[in-house]
Amino acid sequence: MIIVNLDVMMAKRKMSSNELADKIGITKANLSILKTGKGKAIRFSTLNKICEVLECNPGDILEYRKEK
Repeated sequence: MIIVNLDVMMAKRKMSSNELADKIGITKANLSILKTGKGKAIRFSTLNKICEVLECNPGDILEYRKEK
């Protein structure tokens, strides 16, 4: 199972959802879907922009946990 830690990185960078959505060029609704882990996929171009804006690596945002 993939855990999305986008909220954690946003908090570390003191960035709001509105600000991040504007900087990466997606809607606030789509960002919300990513943050809650309800999305089924993410484009590499979107992941790249998120990492660029938040100055992090994909592993800082996405985490794999074995299902129990």
